[in-house]
Amino acid sequence: MLQAITADQVLPGPAGHRIDNGAVLIEDATIRAVGARREIERRAPAGTAWVEYAGATILPGLIDAHVHLALDASENPVNALIEADDDTVLRGMAARAAQALHAGVTTVRDLGDRDGLIFSLRGEIEGGSRVGPRILASGPPVTVPGGHCWFFGGEVDGEEQIRARVRRNAELGADVIKVMASGGSITPGGAAMWEPQFTTEQLRVVVDEAARHGLPVAAHAHGTGSIAAAVAAGANTIEHCTFFDSQREFEYEHREDLAVAMARDGIAACVETSLHWRAAFARDADYAWRRYRRISWLDAHGVPLAVGTDSGLSGSTFDALTLGLEVYEHIGFPRERIIELTTANNASVLGHGDHLGRLAPGYDADILVVDGDPLASLAALREVRAVFSRGRLNIDLSRTLRAQPSDPS
Repeated sequence: MLQAITADQVLPGPAGHRIDNGAVLIEDATIRAVGARREIERRAPAGTAWVEYAGATILPGLIDAHVHLALDASENPVNALIEADDDTVLRGMAARAAQALHAGVTTVRDLGDRDGLIFSLRGEIEGGSRVGPRILASGPPVTVPGGHCWFFGGEVDGEEQIRARVRRNAELGADVIKVMASGGSITPGGAAMWEPQFTTEQLRVVVDEAARHGLPVAAHAHGTGSIAAAVAAGANTIEHCTFFDSQREFEYEHREDLAVAMARDGIAACVETSLHWRAAFARDADYAWRRYRRISWLDAHGVPLAVGTDSGLSGSTFDALTLGLEVYEHIGFPRERIIELTTANNASVLGHGDHLGRLAPGYDADILVVDGDPLASLAALREVRAVFSRGRLNIDLSRTLRAQPSDPS
């Protein structure tokens, strides 16, 4: 099937590329051509279906690099998960995946679910029986007994169990291996956020076994000690990368040597955004600046950045990526760079930059259409007009149909 969509502007990616009065030609699930409207009209074969989005911007679908579809963002999402049966959890995951897609997110990286239910959902979406974004998934994260997120089912004790868990996730169809290098905030009785859960040698076992299966490793690490261990072990991404001081509760320790090592080795920091960032600045602006300035600090050192929401945690819903992106503007990132971070950049960090995150010939037709101009205001990203996933029009709120292109002469 051939279809063409047009709008006032196309932002194909990366930053700095903009096409006024542009168009995208789609063939089945793939982008065939991108360019000025008149150029695409000349190139489009007879019988192409045309859709015009007046007053709109066409850009790549957004990518959320860190979510937990198994968690429901309620006041106590962990208890809700523990108390629910698998069918209930799976139905909730499907609803939250659809919520993300309606918000313009066409790819999510799910970094922890219960017993691999995410792979069932991924199969249903790929098979067309459910509507949702492309899912890259880890399955149950590797954690210590009673450790952070033990309730997902990935507890291990010792090298043999570490390797067995990694192998099991690979067999389930994992795209990435997640390991809880440090504690976290939602696991009562577990290690604190700044405390390590694994030694460097144990993390090396995770990385080694993952490499045997051709899989990258995402290491959850809030504390500086855990970040250092994950970097030394060769993890591919550091999730959160908070740089909490390992000795002082909720204080920060931005270690220059670790930023240099991450930049040198191409280890990305997946820094979560939050729709609650304005409240954090209102509550304690000085502390909030110390928390968020690490993003600019990492960027200045050349550390690759990825953008995720940690959606599923209490109050962190799956339609709020664009609200969280605004903190980047608050700390000084230009809008076009912010859009690039959550499209082309995220795709590259996640290892899919050759077919996702841009509007270019041969790329997958994951496309977002929004009202207005997101280069003038990031709020435009919330004015969703249409969402295409693998060339399928999943959301379409307004459009103008044209059976044939206008006269190009």
